[in-house]
Order: sequence, then C-alpha cells, then structure tokens
Amino acid sequence: MSIRDLIPWGQNNGNQAPSVFRDGERDPFLSLHREVNRLFDDAFRSFGSSLPSLSGFASFGGGWPSVEISDGEKEIKVTAEVPGLEEKDIEVLLNDGVLSLKGEKRSETEDKDKQFSERYYGRFERRIPVGYEVKEDEIEARFKNGVLTVTLPKTEKAQSQVKRIAIKS
Repeated sequence: MSIRDLIPWGQNNGNQAPSVFRDGERDPFLSLHREVNRLFDDAFRSFGSSLPSLSGFASFGGGWPSVEISDGEKEIKVTAEVPGLEEKDIEVLLNDGVLSLKGEKRSETEDKDKQFSERYYGRFERRIPVGYEVKEDEIEARFKNGVLTVTLPKTEKAQSQVKRIAIKS
C-alpha cells in the first residue's frame, strides 16, 4: 500500500473527475453528527458575547448580526447587517441603557434534499450597552437593503461630559 492510497481524493484512478463527497459523507449518522456539532458551535458561539469587557461597547463578540458602532460628538450610530430579513422581522428596543436588536431569520424553502448549509437561520438577539444618556424620544431606526441603522442622539449633559485631555511630551 502506498501513501497515495490513504488520501481519499487521490483514489479516482484518473478515469473520472474527483467526487465532491467522500464515501462516508452520505452516511446518515455522519450527517446527524455534523448537524449536532454545528448546533453546539452555534449555541456556544454566543457565550463570547456575554462576557464582561473593560470598554463600554466591546461586550459583544462574534454574534449575528454583525454590527458597527460609531460614537460621534452628538450621536451614537449602530449599524447592523441583516441580509435576507425585512423590517417587520426585526425588533429594536432600548431598556436601561442597553440597545437590543431582536428578530428571526426563517428558511425560504423546506428543502429536504439539502445536504450542507452554512447559512444562519433562527432567532437572534444582540445587546449593546449605550454608555451615555440619550434622547429616547428622538431615537431613529432605518432599514434599507438588509442594513439596519439606529441613531441615538446624546443628551446635552452627555455631550458636555466628554473632556479632552491634553497629551504632554
């Protein structure tokens, strides 16, 4: 036996194109095993987002949806990418200084023959600590082309609390 016989993608004898699937991948138990592993990976991925952090905004990890936060002088802007969703699928809440983005992404089809998918489906919730007093009656949320943008205007008190510190050499 040569070392080439041990490599699964080298066993096609040159007569046919290499198969996308190895022989064991059509096994239903292997498929179930992979699906259970994926479910555990998805569940434990969210634990990184709930660990406390030293900075005000960095308490979220690799959760979904991906967010981008900008902290300007007069407002905080949170942008979340939520492709495949509509505005009716998303709920935006502000409670005790924490902005929550909640929703659910459903599969478009019930394809029983689907063997592999890396797409995310299911409920999601992202919690983002704001860290400033905001004008709650002026908060604005816009949704366009799968991107949710939430603008949180800071109060005058929050704007005046920022102090510039001179750097000495």
